[in-house]
Amino acid sequence: MPEGHTLYRLAREQQLLFAGRPVHVTSPQGRFGAGAALLDGRVLDEAYSYGKHLFARFGGDSLHVHLGLYGSFTTGTGTPPPAKGALRMRWEADGPAGAGVWTDLRGPTTCEVLSTPEVDHILGRLGPDPLRPRTDGTLAHRRIAGSRTAVGTLLMDQSVLAGIGNVYRAELLFRHRVSPFRPGREIDADLWARMWPDLVALMRSGVRMGRIVTTRPENRSRRSGAARPEDAHYVYRRTGLPCRICGTEIRTQVMVGRNLYWCPVCQAT
Repeated sequence: MPEGHTLYRLAREQQLLFAGRPVHVTSPQGRFGAGAALLDGRVLDEAYSYGKHLFARFGGDSLHVHLGLYGSFTTGTGTPPPAKGALRMRWEADGPAGAGVWTDLRGPTTCEVLSTPEVDHILGRLGPDPLRPRTDGTLAHRRIAGSRTAVGTLLMDQSVLAGIGNVYRAELLFRHRVSPFRPGREIDADLWARMWPDLVALMRSGVRMGRIVTTRPENRSRRSGAARPEDAHYVYRRTGLPCRICGTEIRTQVMVGRNLYWCPVCQAT
C-alpha cells in the first residue's frame, strides 16, 4: 500500500498540472460515472493529501481517493492512450505549458465525491500527518502513551498517525532500537521527542527522492552516492539476512495483517 509520501507527491503533481483549470473528468470503466459527471468541466481549486488519502476540491465538492493495496495513478502529456480495462477515472486538461495533460486512476479502494462536511469527518478521524506543515506530534504521543497496545500496532493505526505504513513502521522502530512489541505506554516523552522529528525527516526525504531510504551512509555496502535498493532499509523485507548493526538474523511475523520486520537483539526492549 502506498505510504503518505507517495500520496503527497501525487497531490503535488496534480496541483501543478491541473489546479486552476477546467478538468474533463470521465469514467471509462463506468463505476465512477455519476461522480465523473458531477465534476466534469469544473475548475480544480486544490489537490492535497492527508495521510494515505488524496483530495481534489472542485468548489463545494471534493474528490476523495484512497488507493488501497492496488490503486495507482498514471500521468502523461499530449493525447492520452486509448482507455482500456478497469480504468476507474480519467482527467484531461490543457496543461500549464499549453500541451494537454492527463491522469488515469486504476484499482483504488475508494473513489468518491464528498461534500465539505464529509471531508471534514474523514480528516477528523485521522491522527497527525508528519508531512503537513506545523503538525504537532504530541497528539500522536498522547494516543500512543495512553495505550497498552504494542507500538508496532499503534504506528499502523491511522487514527494515531496518518500516512505511516509497513516500511516506515519497521524502519522507525529499528532506528530508535524500540521493540515493536513494547506497549505504547512505555514510549516516554523523551523517546518520542527523538522519534517524531526523525519520522518527519524520513518522510520528507521520501517525498524528495520518490522512494524510502532509511539507512545511514555508514551502514551501507557503498557509502558514497545514492543508496542501492538492497541498501535502502535496515530490516524491511530482510528476513533471515544479518542485521546491519549486530549481525543477528532479521525476523518477521504478521502484525496487524502485515509482515513485521525487526532485529531481536537491537530491538530487544
